[in-house]
Amino acid sequence: MEPCLNFVYCKKSFAVVIESLFTQFLNCTPLTLAFVEVCKPASAKSSTMNQVHHLTLLDFPVEILLDILGHLDVHDLVRARRVCNDVRQVIDSSSELLYSMDLEYFNAIPVPSTPGSDCSIPALRKSLLQSEAAWQKAEYSERSPIAIPHPPNMHRWSCGVLGFPVEHLQQIIFFQPQLAAGHSNTTNLRQWNCQFGSVAAQRLAHYNFSAAEDLVILLVGARSGESHAYDVIFRSLSEDKVHPEAAFTSVKALDNEVDLELLNPRTLSSSIFGDYYGVLARNVNKANGGVADFLQIWNWKSKDTFQCLEVFHPARNTMNFSFLTSEKILVVNARELLLYSLVHSANALQLTAKFSLPALHSPFEYTCIGFSPIPSLAGTHNRLIALSMDISGGSLTKNPCFTTYVECNTLLELESTYMNRYGKASEDSPNLPWSSWGPNHTRSFEESSFDPCKHSVFGFRSASLVGDRNSKRPLCIRDFNPHRVVDFKAGNGTTWKQRLIEGSEILPSSSLFLEPLGSGLPYLETTTEEKFLSTDMTMDANRVTLLSFEVMSTIRMPHAGEQSFVEHELLQGFEVLDFE
Repeated sequence: MEPCLNFVYCKKSFAVVIESLFTQFLNCTPLTLAFVEVCKPASAKSSTMNQVHHLTLLDFPVEILLDILGHLDVHDLVRARRVCNDVRQVIDSSSELLYSMDLEYFNAIPVPSTPGSDCSIPALRKSLLQSEAAWQKAEYSERSPIAIPHPPNMHRWSCGVLGFPVEHLQQIIFFQPQLAAGHSNTTNLRQWNCQFGSVAAQRLAHYNFSAAEDLVILLVGARSGESHAYDVIFRSLSEDKVHPEAAFTSVKALDNEVDLELLNPRTLSSSIFGDYYGVLARNVNKANGGVADFLQIWNWKSKDTFQCLEVFHPARNTMNFSFLTSEKILVVNARELLLYSLVHSANALQLTAKFSLPALHSPFEYTCIGFSPIPSLAGTHNRLIALSMDISGGSLTKNPCFTTYVECNTLLELESTYMNRYGKASEDSPNLPWSSWGPNHTRSFEESSFDPCKHSVFGFRSASLVGDRNSKRPLCIRDFNPHRVVDFKAGNGTTWKQRLIEGSEILPSSSLFLEPLGSGLPYLETTTEEKFLSTDMTMDANRVTLLSFEVMSTIRMPHAGEQSFVEHELLQGFEVLDFE
């Protein structure tokens, strides 16, 4: 049958049939489209008017097929490639379609381009595939370490940017190691600061920042005579001024809620997720007596000043919180994980699900529980949540620390499981037992104590320095991507240096628990041959940044007749491992 190219179609009407067309196509149903010729060629006879032409899908020009395929999601594109060689060739001819499938397969978050870089789709796809191969092989280019002119204290990370207050807390200095152009192994250090003056410096209680949002948030104690506890100030990270997108220069925190004479800023923790900022104040004396934990959330870009306040009883021992999405918040106490939804109409948090933590033998208890920092580019992407739990009690000489990984989407799916089983959640409703969700949906690791160089997380990948923290240690890369695990088990692709870890593992201190820990997340593991000495680390899409240190020993020769001595100096700096 000769294909008919002499027809006129309306693109809008044509798009209407796409969904049903590919539903049949992906289900391998024979397809034929009938088009009525409404535009008669000049040489045609009048009898050809309204002639019906039958076309198969593959009779269309490649450009039209690509336009149709562009309406499919990634999962249907993958299915379409398996139907026949012709369709596979059409899809494989499009860098845009292949790049979208690669992003989904690797659960990759597109990284903002740098000035002067090639931003074409083929270049972005090539960069993504090269980076993924480098992670799998644990191959990186190491840049020469660069010293930090100030010793960091109270430091924080965001997208490879290190920030810490200096000079009696009158400014926050930010450092960002930047790779030199070309194939040089040198690193340039960008440095800038956020000034806030001596008056605000005296009252600075807490700070946080997000490189992705170009945002610095200062939590400053309110002036004497005010009814609120803190002023929350929104400033630009790149420029020393108020953030241009902030709805207000500052907002009030804990207004008429607490006893201002007994505030303890050391109990504050905070989190930034897109347009939202939250602060948890623990063990705060209430204005009307008693003690409570307060969680307050703001939309810092909203003119409606959306904010909500949740008060927790101190007996629950609330320890931390984290954003799962812009609409979901996870709160952890000494017994359970609590999932909340932001209810904009009521400016409130609504409890939607409760999950038990693994129960401990007496007299052991959880003393500190924290979440891994949220990647600033997380958006709506599925990702790993790392929950670090310190345990004390009994005759323990060192407090062991267990880190449990769970996927963000798993918790959101378990929310439906909870509601189907128990209905609407409340303070008095039961928890979903650990045995019903933990062992099959999580993976646990044990350390002797908390270590900042453990369990940096980005997407489905984590990085840790393994071994004694007082000596040089190799870097261990764990990939929890389920697509990669399935392909590895099926023998698809190159295994490189990776090994598959699945099934249960007996951890040294697992006897502390009444229930088995999680072993339901298989992963691929790669370890570097090189070893590193570091006090802290962070990772992003294609880079690990180590806060390294070196002890410099100098022999001092005093005046004649006095004994010489050795002077030790701690030198700190950045060490960048580039997986591009």
